[in-house]
Amino acid sequence: MFSPEGPTLRELAVQALSSVEHGYDLLAPKFDHTPFRTPDAVLESTAKALEPFGPFEDGLDLCCGTGAGAEVLAGLCRRSVIGVDFSTGMLDVAGRRATTPGGEGRDAGQQAPGVSWVRADARALPFSAAFDLVVSFGAFGHFLPRELPGLFAQVHSVLRPDGRFAFPVLAPPRPSSPAFWTLLGFDAVMRVRNAVWRPPFVMYYRAFRLADVTRELRRAGFTVELRELPEFGRRGDGSPRARLVLARKEREGAQARAAAGGANA
Repeated sequence: MFSPEGPTLRELAVQALSSVEHGYDLLAPKFDHTPFRTPDAVLESTAKALEPFGPFEDGLDLCCGTGAGAEVLAGLCRRSVIGVDFSTGMLDVAGRRATTPGGEGRDAGQQAPGVSWVRADARALPFSAAFDLVVSFGAFGHFLPRELPGLFAQVHSVLRPDGRFAFPVLAPPRPSSPAFWTLLGFDAVMRVRNAVWRPPFVMYYRAFRLADVTRELRRAGFTVELRELPEFGRRGDGSPRARLVLARKEREGAQARAAAGGANA
């Protein structure tokens, strides 16, 4: 399925009937040959949008999968990059492919950052405030809406003051498009599957809504801005087809002033 190198329909069925963790362990060797991998165009556009805010010292690729996002970080960070995921299979593939990620985009003589991989759940990150930049690509469908506050609180806790949490979001398809009904049907199938089969496999493409996300990021203590990714153009109504969500962790003094201002409003 997808390509000669990708998983077969039988392999996908076995993976879909597993837990999320074990399913991705099974999928890992062929993951880069599926549409589930974030396209290079999205990775490159995100890197370009983040360049004016750098250089950064230390970066974290949240739910890194096979490491495509870590390659983006390696071109933006000077000291270290960590990829974190709860799938051992994904991390094994990431470690094998990470030879000199991001090295081709550096100036002559500039050292590539050290890259390492950590197995952990994004909802319980084993780090202190150690990063200037956290990115994530295509992972949020694996979190239920009620899990977003805890997830964003974790990201907030591992960022240094003025650190940034960035991820791209694509505009949802219109109800008149085949993509809308494809995603709706996929979510419906997954909900039926999880109602009748255990362990659950959380993967809902339509549950991650931008308005909810920005609200929960602000509640977690971030200031949030949306930046258009111009490489993807605009829809018929003039709205961007893709945006970068850029959430910044404010310094404690700025947070206190913002809270005081809100209380006095």
